[in-house]
Amino acid sequence: MPLNINFQQVFLHMFNFALLFGAMYFLLYQPVKKFMDERAARYAKMDEEAKAKLAEAEQSKADYEKKLADVSAEIEAKKAEAHAALDAELATARAQAQRSADELVEKSRRTAQSEREKLLRDAESEISELVAAAAEKLVLQSTEEAYEQFLATAEERGANA
Repeated sequence: MPLNINFQQVFLHMFNFALLFGAMYFLLYQPVKKFMDERAARYAKMDEEAKAKLAEAEQSKADYEKKLADVSAEIEAKKAEAHAALDAELATARAQAQRSADELVEKSRRTAQSEREKLLRDAESEISELVAAAAEKLVLQSTEEAYEQFLATAEERGANA
């Protein structure tokens, strides 16, 4: 034995180390590695599911935003239709009010014209009556004065004769 090395002890230690290494490998390393791989796979699966749910949520959000935009556009269209209908109704009401006002003005004009004509006829009638009454008074007054003058002249001639 050179250098005081016992090869049997060295081989025994190597065999013990290999046996310990093999036992530790099969008893500890493989189950821990298997557990870690399963855990990594589970987290990867959860990550994929979360990404899928996020993509689905984003798609739903985009769909709802599109629907919201469509509804907003539809609401604006309905508002525009309502405003147009209101404007048309307002124009119709204004036109009808204008026609009614024109008819009322025309009716008032005709009524005023007929009342004016009636007043003119009444005035002509009254004027004719007043002229007749004045002429009658004038004639009666003239006749009375002429009669009185005749009588006065006749008396004067009777007194002179």
